[in-house]
Amino acid sequence: MEAATVHENIRVVSDEFAMQRRERQQRRELVAADFARLRDAGFPLTGVPVEHGGIWQSVRQSARPICEMLRVLAHGDSSVALVCAMHPVVLNFWMATAQAPPPFDKAWEEQRRSIFRRVCEGAWWGTIASGPGIGGELSKTRATARRGSSDGTYLFTGQKNFGSGSGITSYMITVAVPEGETAPDMFVLDMRETEWDGSAGVTLTAPWDGHGMAATQSHAFSFEEFPVTRMAWPGQFPRLAEAAGGLGQCCFTAVIVGVAEVALETARQQVTRRRDDLRAYERVEWARAELEGWLIQQAYEGMLRAMEAAQDTGLRCVQAKTAIAELAESVLRRICRVIGGGTFSRSSPFGYWLEDVRALGFLRPPWGLAYDRLFGA
Repeated sequence: MEAATVHENIRVVSDEFAMQRRERQQRRELVAADFARLRDAGFPLTGVPVEHGGIWQSVRQSARPICEMLRVLAHGDSSVALVCAMHPVVLNFWMATAQAPPPFDKAWEEQRRSIFRRVCEGAWWGTIASGPGIGGELSKTRATARRGSSDGTYLFTGQKNFGSGSGITSYMITVAVPEGETAPDMFVLDMRETEWDGSAGVTLTAPWDGHGMAATQSHAFSFEEFPVTRMAWPGQFPRLAEAAGGLGQCCFTAVIVGVAEVALETARQQVTRRRDDLRAYERVEWARAELEGWLIQQAYEGMLRAMEAAQDTGLRCVQAKTAIAELAESVLRRICRVIGGGTFSRSSPFGYWLEDVRALGFLRPPWGLAYDRLFGA
């Protein structure tokens, strides 16, 4: 498929999801059929380079089309969109670096081919890298990986949380300190058909019960000697993260931009019907919501242009993500004030959207790390 075809397919799926909005917003779990639809639509190909049968070209060329797919998908279902965002973000570690130097070149190429083949066959990818007590800073992970019986295999032990897409994803990446080393590295977990009762080394410790992004199944797990595969170019996790060029922040932000857009569009229909009856306070709040919605669009566009120009992408993406996180919360609060107490009803979409947009500030990098980056720029 071409990227434009995938985008149009995603728009059709999102429109169908939007027609089920009330039921979807009250869900507390993911539905496999949704991801089967998105697989047929071609979205997993965002995680595969063109030369391997996908639609990925480069960070500069692919950031905008992928983000636009996610933005449109969020119009229909924000939880599904956020889980989907993890897929190209995770696979970008392999997509953005086509070659590794000797002696890792052959193993790296073999790993890339194997991963892309599995994605083309239908595998979804996600992440469960965060851990309790480290404030989102992966370099402080307490998880460990003991060497296994064959090259590249390890036995992973540790506590992990925010595993978005658990139960849907075929593979997940995580971070742990390898045996005999001091710096963490990245590992791949094969989660296909894995039981969560501890019998296979994976124990579900806390099912996701978030106020926002409620159906993302961002569960917490305990791992004990669970078999994992190490990145074939060891010790390069920080460098490869830099090569990703802020794609993660872009994809997460695109989802929240989509939520803010559909919230404003929905509210505008109600405000238009009662425009002459709005009180002075409500008029001011609505004008401010529209203004902040415009600012969100400008920050989003600036972020994508920075990606396309490959200029200061790390800083610009953190700036845009953080600004949009604050603006989106403000927009939804103002909308709720204008629409009124009915937004507390579970039949109203606005209360759900308010909690959903709050997620952006806590997505990587979370608030504290984001402002460390901004202050140090």
